[in-house]
Amino acid sequence: MYSVYLKKGEEKRIIAGHSWVYANEVSKIEGKDKNGSLASVFTHDGRFIGKGYINHLSKILVRIFIRDENQVDDKTFYLERLRSANNFRINLGYDNCYRMVFAESDNIPALIVDKYDQYLSVQFLSLGIDKVKNLIVECLVELFTPKGIYERSDVAVRIKEGLTETKGILYGEVPDRVIITENGLKMAVDIKNGQKTGYFLDQKENRFASRRYAKDGDVLDCFCNSGGFSLNCATVASSVTAVDVSALALDNVNENASLNGINNITTLQGDVFEVLRSFRKENRQFDLVILDPPAFCKSASEVKDAYRGYKDINVLGMKLVRKGGFLISASCSHYMTLPNFQKMLQDSAKESGRIVRQIEFKTQSPDHPSLMSADETNYLKFFVLQVI
Repeated sequence: MYSVYLKKGEEKRIIAGHSWVYANEVSKIEGKDKNGSLASVFTHDGRFIGKGYINHLSKILVRIFIRDENQVDDKTFYLERLRSANNFRINLGYDNCYRMVFAESDNIPALIVDKYDQYLSVQFLSLGIDKVKNLIVECLVELFTPKGIYERSDVAVRIKEGLTETKGILYGEVPDRVIITENGLKMAVDIKNGQKTGYFLDQKENRFASRRYAKDGDVLDCFCNSGGFSLNCATVASSVTAVDVSALALDNVNENASLNGINNITTLQGDVFEVLRSFRKENRQFDLVILDPPAFCKSASEVKDAYRGYKDINVLGMKLVRKGGFLISASCSHYMTLPNFQKMLQDSAKESGRIVRQIEFKTQSPDHPSLMSADETNYLKFFVLQVI
């Protein structure tokens, strides 16, 4: 087993609960083993901190997930970790669809497990967790007896781990569409080709919360994807206009509307930036405008450009809100920090010429808990603003 010794003072963040050990924080490595194997991490003076999988190809050298020096990563260990993670969600009332395992937040770094009815969608995002893939699948089957498990490790972050992007069935059978129930609505989820693991489960509670601001109004849902916000709003709104650049996404919106007998949603294909500008020229206004874009920045170097992008759509969005109406604005990028996102909203309000007040702030749903010691796990910002 490798023994990894940190530089003096580098242990504080990790002892506080953060699992990542960066290569530049290490003073020396002793021992020899296979890349991706379990490694012990110590302070500069030899005090044990924890154990995790090592990857010499990654800037994140070790991802700690064991804090007991005598504990090992065997089947019993994974059965207990997976059972504990799921029990936490069950105790919160989740049943049909939810994030079962949220990586570092559930002390299984780089592993994502999402439940869609009787099927599981999984991601293995590091070399170490990929090496125990078969063991984890075995544990998932034993604990939860799903009809099928589908891997969605087709994400670029695996390249940084020296892995290739991959996806496919790991167990049983998985249909092209899985029907889930969210907030009392039926949703058709494409586990095989949909966004991320098939659907954005982290906005479940926020989608339900949007209903109170949509009641009897005209709603504009931008970057609507498969229509989670659109459908929730449509249950109480007069009309919903769902906009996305993807024709496949809009087909999914119409499919989901049909599943629920909803007929007050109009879909519009187009670039959201251009659609918002054209609506502004037409003097169209809405009682609720929803801006839930994909991550505009996926690295720290992209934050400046992302700021401009967020500001652009929020200025336009505020101008399209009727007096007394609402704007919902969200960001799913942890690089766009909460203070930065708040400043962007303040700047947008000034530039729009509207007087705006904050009504509500929320983050990701409770099945996506965040570690107080790891800012990366607290990524979602969800603001409800009123134009007065």
